[in-house]
Amino acid sequence: MEKVIHIIPTPIGNLEDITLRAIRILREVDVVLAEDTRVTKKLFKRYDISTPLSSYHIHNEHTKTRKVIEDIKNGKMFALVSDAGTPVISDPGFLLVRECIKSNINVKCLPGATACIPAIIQSGITCNRFMFEGFLPIKKGRKKRIESIINSGVSTIIYESPHRILKTLKELGLICPNKKIVVLKELTKLYENVYTGSVFEIIELIEKSTIKGEFIIILSGE
Repeated sequence: MEKVIHIIPTPIGNLEDITLRAIRILREVDVVLAEDTRVTKKLFKRYDISTPLSSYHIHNEHTKTRKVIEDIKNGKMFALVSDAGTPVISDPGFLLVRECIKSNINVKCLPGATACIPAIIQSGITCNRFMFEGFLPIKKGRKKRIESIINSGVSTIIYESPHRILKTLKELGLICPNKKIVVLKELTKLYENVYTGSVFEIIELIEKSTIKGEFIIILSGE
């Protein structure tokens, strides 16, 4: 039997955004490792998946990875999912992938849902060449990292939480007030929104709205 770990993208909001192959594999494996089992249970209920779930997240991955690898070597089939989107990208899973490769376990990542690609396409900002930044440093090296992004000359995708979105936009406004910028909120969800204009106009719009959910900042490299 092939020793393999399946990396399965799950919807970032709309539960219809999952592939037939992903559903099949989630049903076939012995265990699904989930960032938050409560979130994954909603997906499983929608698609009538009864595979056992086991929690796998940033707080337990160091202790759990070794056991998962041993179980795979002994014939168990595993899949890894995050709460939304593709695991490993700004989500848990890198440690497991790395250790599986070291242990000669095949890693198979399915194509599927992710927030960054729809965001940059939807933004209208040049995307023939771009950089994925993910989440900025919270404190150490933050200003230097922002300056590096601005000077890169490449369109950049930045993820931001509702707690820091205004802070980040204000920092960008001070450093590069004339850069083209688009902010997307809650992609594929009921309250999806796209904010365009100058960085200060976007700040004003967001301040007037309910600041909930995940945000994506697309910063032009031009």
